[in-house]
Amino acid sequence: MGTTAPVAGGDAMATHQLINRLHRIEGQVRGIARMVEQDTYCIDVLTQVSAASRALQGVALVLLEQHMRHCLAEAARIGGSVEEARIKEASDAIARLVRS
Repeated sequence: MGTTAPVAGGDAMATHQLINRLHRIEGQVRGIARMVEQDTYCIDVLTQVSAASRALQGVALVLLEQHMRHCLAEAARIGGSVEEARIKEASDAIARLVRS
Protein backbone atom coordinates (compact mmCIF):
# COMPACT_ATOMS: atom_id res chain seq x y z
CA MET A 1 0.00 0.00 0.00
CA GLY A 2 2.95 2.37 -0.36
CA THR A 3 6.03 3.21 1.60
CA THR A 4 6.55 4.37 5.14
CA ALA A 5 7.19 8.04 4.27
CA PRO A 6 5.77 10.37 6.95
CA VAL A 7 2.48 12.14 6.37
CA ALA A 8 3.00 15.84 5.59
CA GLY A 9 6.69 15.21 5.00
CA GLY A 10 7.39 14.88 8.71
CA ASP A 11 6.13 18.42 9.45
CA ALA A 12 4.59 18.11 12.92
CA MET A 13 2.44 21.25 12.52
CA ALA A 14 1.00 20.07 9.20
CA THR A 15 0.30 16.65 10.70
CA HIS A 16 -1.44 18.29 13.69
CA GLN A 17 -3.59 20.38 11.33
CA LEU A 18 -4.58 17.28 9.34
CA ILE A 19 -5.50 15.43 12.53
CA ASN A 20 -7.65 18.37 13.64
CA ARG A 21 -9.44 18.42 10.28
CA LEU A 22 -10.04 14.67 10.48
CA HIS A 23 -11.45 15.01 14.00
CA ARG A 24 -13.89 17.66 12.75
CA ILE A 25 -14.93 15.35 9.90
CA GLU A 26 -15.37 12.54 12.40
CA GLY A 27 -17.73 14.80 14.35
CA GLN A 28 -19.61 15.59 11.15
CA VAL A 29 -20.08 11.89 10.44
CA ARG A 30 -21.32 11.25 13.99
CA GLY A 31 -23.77 14.12 13.47
CA ILE A 32 -24.99 12.51 10.26
CA ALA A 33 -25.54 9.22 12.10
CA ARG A 34 -27.61 11.07 14.72
CA MET A 35 -29.64 12.70 11.96
CA VAL A 36 -30.41 9.28 10.47
CA GLU A 37 -31.29 7.87 13.91
CA GLN A 38 -33.64 10.82 14.47
CA ASP A 39 -35.25 10.29 11.07
CA THR A 40 -34.21 13.76 9.86
CA TYR A 41 -35.46 14.95 6.48
CA CYS A 42 -33.48 13.15 3.74
CA ILE A 43 -32.37 16.30 1.93
CA ASP A 44 -30.90 17.70 5.15
CA VAL A 45 -28.96 14.46 5.69
CA LEU A 46 -27.75 14.48 2.08
CA THR A 47 -26.56 18.07 2.50
CA GLN A 48 -24.45 17.02 5.49
CA VAL A 49 -23.12 13.94 3.65
CA SER A 50 -22.05 16.24 0.82
CA ALA A 51 -20.29 18.58 3.25
CA ALA A 52 -18.43 15.68 4.88
CA SER A 53 -17.42 14.35 1.46
CA ARG A 54 -16.04 17.75 0.45
CA ALA A 55 -14.13 17.96 3.72
CA LEU A 56 -12.55 14.55 3.10
CA GLN A 57 -11.66 15.61 -0.43
CA GLY A 58 -9.95 18.65 1.06
CA VAL A 59 -7.85 16.42 3.31
CA ALA A 60 -6.99 14.23 0.32
CA LEU A 61 -5.82 17.27 -1.65
CA VAL A 62 -3.58 18.40 1.21
CA LEU A 63 -2.11 14.91 1.48
CA LEU A 64 -1.56 14.78 -2.28
CA GLU A 65 0.17 18.15 -2.27
CA GLN A 66 2.44 17.07 0.57
CA HIS A 67 3.21 13.84 -1.26
CA MET A 68 4.21 15.76 -4.37
CA ARG A 69 6.34 18.23 -2.40
CA HIS A 70 8.23 15.58 -0.47
CA CYS A 71 7.97 12.06 -1.87
CA LEU A 72 7.89 12.92 -5.57
CA ALA A 73 10.59 15.55 -5.20
CA GLU A 74 12.81 13.01 -3.45
CA ALA A 75 12.04 10.39 -6.10
CA ALA A 76 12.94 12.88 -8.83
CA ARG A 77 16.33 13.40 -7.19
CA ILE A 78 16.87 9.63 -7.05
CA GLY A 79 15.57 9.09 -10.58
CA GLY A 80 15.25 5.82 -12.46
CA SER A 81 12.80 3.15 -11.38
CA VAL A 82 12.13 4.83 -8.02
CA GLU A 83 10.97 8.00 -9.78
CA GLU A 84 8.82 6.06 -12.24
CA ALA A 85 7.24 3.97 -9.47
CA ARG A 86 6.39 7.07 -7.38
CA ILE A 87 4.91 8.88 -10.38
CA LYS A 88 2.72 5.86 -11.18
CA GLU A 89 1.70 5.62 -7.52
CA ALA A 90 0.72 9.31 -7.47
CA SER A 91 -1.09 9.03 -10.80
CA ASP A 92 -3.07 6.04 -9.53
CA ALA A 93 -3.98 7.96 -6.34
CA ILE A 94 -5.16 10.93 -8.40
CA ALA A 95 -7.27 8.62 -10.56
CA ARG A 96 -8.91 7.16 -7.44
CA LEU A 97 -9.66 10.66 -6.14
CA VAL A 98 -11.17 11.75 -9.45
CA ARG A 99 -13.40 8.67 -9.59
CA SER A 100 -14.68 9.12 -6.04
